[in-house]
Amino acid sequence: MQRKITIQTIALLLLLTSFTSYAKDDAPKGDKKSEIKEYIQHHLKDSYDFSLFSYTNDAGEHKYVGAPLPVILWDNGLKVFSSSKFHHGETVAEVDGNHYKLYHNKIYKTDAEGTINYNEEQHPTNVKPLDFSITKGVVMILITGLLMFFLFKSLAKSYAANGSIAKGAGRFFEPIVLYIRDDIAIPNIGEKKYMKYMPFLLTVFFFIWFLNIFGLTPLGVNVTGNIAVTTALALLTFLITNFTGTKDYWKHIFDPLGDSMPWYGKVPLYIILIPIEILGIFIKPFSLLIRLYANMQAGHIVLMSLIGLMFIFKSWIGSPLSFGLAFAISLIEVLVALLQAYIFTMLSALYFGFAAEEHDHHEEAHAH
Repeated sequence: MQRKITIQTIALLLLLTSFTSYAKDDAPKGDKKSEIKEYIQHHLKDSYDFSLFSYTNDAGEHKYVGAPLPVILWDNGLKVFSSSKFHHGETVAEVDGNHYKLYHNKIYKTDAEGTINYNEEQHPTNVKPLDFSITKGVVMILITGLLMFFLFKSLAKSYAANGSIAKGAGRFFEPIVLYIRDDIAIPNIGEKKYMKYMPFLLTVFFFIWFLNIFGLTPLGVNVTGNIAVTTALALLTFLITNFTGTKDYWKHIFDPLGDSMPWYGKVPLYIILIPIEILGIFIKPFSLLIRLYANMQAGHIVLMSLIGLMFIFKSWIGSPLSFGLAFAISLIEVLVALLQAYIFTMLSALYFGFAAEEHDHHEEAHAH
């Protein structure tokens, strides 16, 4: 427990260092509240490089501590170059005679001076090339995928080599795998069909959990706070639910009353019920993506806002109090990271259970 608290304290101090350096060097000139708001927005966005913090040397030059990432564009051909050419958005990148500018975290085609044109709504009108860049969010997704692959590959090998007994790190993850099987999959889907959904349930649980934990590190990786990522995860649940749906699942949607009353009595009700059932098909995955996105996004905003209060108070009472609250919230976020992975997995299993449900019509007929 002491080690966990120490690691969390170090992470919070590194995050505070990043906040301090940004407030001094990178934030736009203005009042302190605007600088803090700008930093929070900067922290929540994806970026084309890993930037831990920055500082100004004696010569007045900005120095960034981090690592660039590859920029991959399709603009009348493939353009691949390092994000260091943008110098964190301060310079124009020249590639094969074309010029590109990083503006509001998007890449636009421009001229050598980096001119950005606007329409009447003040939206950029410059051409945006197709962007397949490896951003820090993509890097963390790849790292998480590889981590899960090697972790569970070693767990499977330990099962085979030790008579179905987990060894090493597998001893920690085995109870979680069994919990997902025995307390999430089987109760919601049933013993007959739960196995075909288990690969997805295990993958999505550990994928969300690991990414949530990475989001609490000083790397500033807010992958599950990106609505595009949560939408993709919810879309997978949506597709699996509807493509594996049984006849009874679809009959319940388009004939929710069944044989409980004659058809002429059902028609007026179906005018209301069927659209509601169809709408429910889309509301369920939408609730999944919004819940995960909003909770993780809100956690980062609250944590960064509490750290920002230290720079507003600048007092021996307010600053320690803000740091203490930020530390407490960061510990709660560790629990929230696990809880959100559990909720997404539980609701996905529940929807799969609805899709896999079957009624024994032969037994019902004999009973009548």
